[in-house]
Parts: sequence; structure tokens; C-alpha cells
Amino acid sequence: MVITFPHMGTMYIPVKALFDELGINIVIPPRISKRTLEVGLKCCPEMACLPLKVTIGNYVESIKRGADTIVLSGSCGPCRFGYYGVVQKEILRDLGYDVEIVILDPPREGIKEFWERVKKITGNSPLYKGLRAINKAFKVCEETERLLKLVLQKRCREVYKGDTDRTFNRFEDKIRSVKGAQGILECIQETRKQLENIKVDNNKKPIKVGLVGEIYTIIEPYVNLNIEKRLGDMGVEVHREMSVDGWVKYHLAPDIKFRRKQKQILESSKDYLGLCIGGHAWETVAHTLNYSREGMDGIIQILPFGCMPEIVAESILPTIAKEECIPIMTLVVDELTGEAGYQTRLEAFVDLLHLERSRRENEFGKVLSWN
Repeated sequence: MVITFPHMGTMYIPVKALFDELGINIVIPPRISKRTLEVGLKCCPEMACLPLKVTIGNYVESIKRGADTIVLSGSCGPCRFGYYGVVQKEILRDLGYDVEIVILDPPREGIKEFWERVKKITGNSPLYKGLRAINKAFKVCEETERLLKLVLQKRCREVYKGDTDRTFNRFEDKIRSVKGAQGILECIQETRKQLENIKVDNNKKPIKVGLVGEIYTIIEPYVNLNIEKRLGDMGVEVHREMSVDGWVKYHLAPDIKFRRKQKQILESSKDYLGLCIGGHAWETVAHTLNYSREGMDGIIQILPFGCMPEIVAESILPTIAKEECIPIMTLVVDELTGEAGYQTRLEAFVDLLHLERSRRENEFGKVLSWN
């Protein structure tokens, strides 16, 4: 058995750690490229959402490198992602690829079924070995997310442009060949020290933007046209609550403190949306409201074209923008999204945020002078 999985940002790092510890062969999907998308476009229905098209391209590229089993997470509620496993299996079969697809639904949907599927991909590994490997993978997942947050903090403040990206790119080139969870953690810590040593302008007060939207679109740089880097290069500090680490802590790992915090954030949005309608629409509305109250300068929603839950969330955001007095922009991406227009919209939005901050500071200065 040779396992592969969808490419989604740096998710491959903790997944690699898990299977390394279990001694299972894997094929890490190549970084998503134009070729990956072209493969998906040829095989998928035209109106399928972008994540389905890209992940099909992932699978075909990985199968050609020897993968025979695909593992992906499941989805609950009225979102088309819940049908991905079935649809993609049929598409791959039509292409002549007879592979097994194992869908790991969150345990709350059926703990027995969940463990049966886990055992299917871990083979004959003893329970204690499996639990130990999962625990190490959770740690790698957490440390990877901490590293990504440091990248976001450094990129917008660095004195010498490109230092942060060069350091992180070296890390990504190296990490694919590192074996075992301990080796991966050491590589992460080494990179963290390098990032901490990057010279920054501590007097800089960057514009702060919160990213919300569909999880795959937010996390995978190719799909969102590398929005975190684009904003960072404009001197914007990006905040992203949606992450692989957060998904793991909420759905898989028993992190009570994290779950309680997230539930409080979701419940705080009940006046706008008070239930799950599929995908991450509820989180989009809740995090938007939370970001506005945390003092963000602006918020950007990113969604794939045709994503029904996010379209519902998009219809709610203008009300939040008006009542919370915070600029919000929505970006819809698909295979036809042009980089030039995308970049122009981001630049215009950042200019608007600078103007809004200047206006607020001037009004605050006037109030102080009157007093």
C-alpha cells in the first residue's frame, strides 16, 4: 500500500510525520502547479468547484508516482465536499485508475467506523504505536502552524525584502526529505531560529487584515494566488484563524480549551448566523465578527466560485461591515481568475485601509485636542 492525499498548504508535513512513524510508504503530492489544474480541468465537470478540480489533479500526479490509496478527510452537512470521495473515485475509475479511497469522517460521526478506517490505512500496527504516531503528528501540526504564524509576522516587517520567503522556501525544500517526526520537529525549530534572527523594523505598525472563507481556498497558496505573500509584500500583517492545526484540535484532538474558545466565537455570531449550513460559512461569519472586535483594519473573504455555503456567508458580511464599521472585501477564485486584476483589487483594498486608519487617527487627534 502506497498512500497519497490532497495537497493543502503545509498539511503534508504532519501527514508525512504520521506515516513515517507508522512505517507506511507515501507519495507526497507535488506542489500544485498549472499542470495540476489542467489535469483536473480535463477530468472534472465544468461547474465543479475549484478544490475538486485541483485535488483530482493531485491524485493523478501522485498515482503516476506509485500511489494506490488516497486518504482524505470527510465533511458533514450540506456541502459538496461530502461527495468528493464518491465523485472522485468514479472520475479516477473512468480514467483507468483503480485506487482505494479512504475517507476519514470526524469521529463524532461514528467512532467505530472512524477507527475501522484508521486501521485500514495503518495496517497491522499495534494500537500503542498508532496512538504514539498520532500524538507526534499532532505535535508536528501544532509546531508547523506556529512557524507559519511567525512567517506572517516577519514578512510584513522585514528590513530586507525577501528574507522571510527565502528562509521558508529553504525549509519546504528540505522538509520533504527529512524522515520521522523528531527530525521534522528539529527542522521546524531550526527554521524558527532563522526566522527569529531576520532583521525587522520594530517601529513599523502594519495594516492588519483577517482572512476568512472556505478552508481549502484559504490554506492552499496556489488556489488563493498566494494572497498571504502578496499582502505581506505590501506591508500587511495577515491573520488567519482557519488552519489545519485548528481543524485537528476541533475535530480530532481533545483540546477542550481550544474547542471552548471556538464555540464561544461561533455563538457570538448568532444574531447573524447561528447554525452550521455546510462548509465553513458559520466560521466565516463568526471569525469576521471576531476580527472586527479584535481591532483588525479590514477583512478579506476568499471562496471558490459556486461554493454555496460561502455565498450565503457573503450575503451576510455587508451587514457586519456596516454595523461594525470595518471594510470587507470578497474574492471569488476559479481557474479563470487573472493575477493582474487580483493584484489590483488587493492593492486598492490596502490603500483604502490606509486611508481609513489615517481618518480614524485624525479624528482621535481632534478629540484629544478638544479635551
